[in-house]
Amino acid sequence: MKTSLFAKKNSAAGGNLFHYVLLLAVSVVMMTPFVWMVSTSLKQPADVFVFPPRLIPSPVRWANYADVLETIPFHLFYGNSVYIALLVTAGTVLFSSMAGYSFARIPFWGRSLVFLLLLSTMMIPNEVIAIPMFLFMRELGWINTHLPLIILPVFGAGGVFGVFVMRQFFLGIPKELEEAAMIDGCSRLRIYSTIMLPLAKPAIATLVIFTFLTSWNDFFDPLIFINDRKLMTLPLALSLFTDESGTSWHLLMSASVMATLPLLIVFFFAQKQFIEGVSMTGLKE
Repeated sequence: MKTSLFAKKNSAAGGNLFHYVLLLAVSVVMMTPFVWMVSTSLKQPADVFVFPPRLIPSPVRWANYADVLETIPFHLFYGNSVYIALLVTAGTVLFSSMAGYSFARIPFWGRSLVFLLLLSTMMIPNEVIAIPMFLFMRELGWINTHLPLIILPVFGAGGVFGVFVMRQFFLGIPKELEEAAMIDGCSRLRIYSTIMLPLAKPAIATLVIFTFLTSWNDFFDPLIFINDRKLMTLPLALSLFTDESGTSWHLLMSASVMATLPLLIVFFFAQKQFIEGVSMTGLKE
């Protein structure tokens, strides 16, 4: 009996060790591009593609970051990306949480059909509707403005994804909380704002991270709707380091490092709620 228990413990320990080694190997693979980006951002232009590659630059060239600020109006592109991403995130969270609560808690005719039609829009690639969207935005006079970059993600596929996430979370909240609030005279709006939203912090954190990340990294929409250089966002501005003579890799990587920092900050402060949101947002009917 003791031998059997000892064998089971050894087997479990061996299984855990294998999992740790596997996770470590995957982590190394995932971190390699980021490490190479940081390393390249500190190299001399002639050392970028030296063979064998050197992970630690020698000498370290911090001037690359200053050169980025002198080469392009990086602060302007940074500000454009920040305020667009913040507006898209705030709008998506607001409208998606309201719609998600409606689909989860308010009965109305055709609710399931409407929700299914909404989800079906996520299956349409953005490239397929690019031309109709461009023509529509042109008729509205929104070309070469930031309005398409804000309105379309909030009410497009990103917003539908947010509705799905919030609906699934609200379905997991006991109905007894709402019934008790209604007995006390609370309206639907007050239940949504004072009960549902505070309980939905994990789902909101998940939606914030996904939405901010998607808006921050969006390259396709700015490429279509933006012509004025002053209105460019960071992903589009990074292409300015490539021209007919080649790519300034050391400057491109320096700019990429600075562009990545807000994403790391957002995830750092919301990682606990993000993990809770992913684990608690299941497929409920």
